[in-house]
Amino acid sequence: MTTASGVSGKADLLDYDDVVARFDPVLGLEVHVELSTATKMFCGCATDFGAEPNTQVCPVCLGMPGALPVLNATAVESAIRIGLALNCEIAPWCRFARKNYFYPDQPKNYQISQYDEPIAFNGYLDVPLDDGSTFRVEIERAHMEEDTGKLTHVGSDTGRIHGATTSLLDVNRAGVPLIEIVTKPIEGTGAQAPEVARTYVTALRDLLRGLDVSDVRMDQGSLRCDANVSLRPIGRKEFGTRTETKNVNSLKSVELAVRYEMRRQAAILVAGGSIHQETRHFHEDGHTSPGRTKETAEDYRYFPEPDLEPVAPSAELVARLRGTIPELPWLTRSRIQQDWGISDEVMRDLVNAGAVELVTATVAHGASSEAARAWWGNFLVQKANELGVELDALAITPAQVAKVVALVDEGALSNKLARQVVEGVLAGEGDPDAVMAGRGLAMVRDESLIQTAVDEALAASPDIAEKIRGGKVQAVGAIVGAVMKATKGQADAARVRELVLAACGQSG
Repeated sequence: MTTASGVSGKADLLDYDDVVARFDPVLGLEVHVELSTATKMFCGCATDFGAEPNTQVCPVCLGMPGALPVLNATAVESAIRIGLALNCEIAPWCRFARKNYFYPDQPKNYQISQYDEPIAFNGYLDVPLDDGSTFRVEIERAHMEEDTGKLTHVGSDTGRIHGATTSLLDVNRAGVPLIEIVTKPIEGTGAQAPEVARTYVTALRDLLRGLDVSDVRMDQGSLRCDANVSLRPIGRKEFGTRTETKNVNSLKSVELAVRYEMRRQAAILVAGGSIHQETRHFHEDGHTSPGRTKETAEDYRYFPEPDLEPVAPSAELVARLRGTIPELPWLTRSRIQQDWGISDEVMRDLVNAGAVELVTATVAHGASSEAARAWWGNFLVQKANELGVELDALAITPAQVAKVVALVDEGALSNKLARQVVEGVLAGEGDPDAVMAGRGLAMVRDESLIQTAVDEALAASPDIAEKIRGGKVQAVGAIVGAVMKATKGQADAARVRELVLAACGQSG
């Protein structure tokens, strides 16, 4: 048994191999997805991330007396599409409910959600694991609700309310459309439980991105996972007592949170203790700490929302939306990986960088897959990291990258000049052609000008010229470098080398 400590407490941990030898883990994953609608779930306020606090609000999302909600139709369609993509049944009739308890970040002090009548239910997702196999995760429900506001606790070392001197409330997020996707108990994972949790959330993120219903930015809270974990002795049918680690905001953290809770709970059970049903906080160093005692559904005092009509999607609407469901992202990736002839490792790097769709779109605009991968997977990834943004947030489109590739293929740009063109596009100087013209970056095609530069470089370095004439061909690099400097890198280096050798009576 080992010991782990953290800011909020200390827990004894059982070695992981001992955990899975003694206990059968049971998981339950609840993923909250912020939809990328232009307006909120029940009002016309904007949903832009990062706006000044409390500027995207109105009487409805502020919970003012007499303000009535109006349902966002686009959010309903997005919920149906998500349900269909998860192989769920779509309810022909469902309604909203009020979920009541003290919400310091929800002005009206209740949340409009769905309780016993979700819009989508009884589905599944076949999740690809790291070893190439798949694991079926059963979906209990996907229901619609609204997000809460955001609390910022000032004066606390951990950023949580404990120890804080001031708490600030930003209501901009209150009312943003949410879909909560809840799994059925996930059994039979054994030692792979943490991996199954991570790969399920990964697959769900990729699926939602492919549906174009959310930007699924875990770092911005657009995708958040609550991880429920319980243990039962191997051979026992009854579930153990679960804990729920709230708002885990990265794929790696989902895996770490599940692994930690398995080790922590196992240590308690082996020592003869019992698990408390509670929420827990995840800390970035990999441990969890207690939150609050977990409520049951009865504690929320659900009752039907009196201010909203039931939702009854027609069969025609569901059929139309079913026709918009794209191919599963990992099946698409498998197919294009074969087309491109790349390794699993290369594809994994492209996936992790968020580059697959961008590369595919660039190829669709005429670039080779090799060139598209080189730009998005290397140079543009570096630029995104420098700017601290996601790759698809860069101010350059796949069509513009394909144009740069075409200019290089045509000989109008060298690779070095092409990077300057791309930097110009990123700086907002226009399309590649405009940047090339504006910066004067076109390759020098006038051979007489190049020949003049060669003659001048040889004349300026007679000792090097004499070495080349004497057969020391490797010395040609210094002259080529001088010519490239004189032409600002806009001459064809291979052609410059040929001209230098010819001028010195040598062949290539």
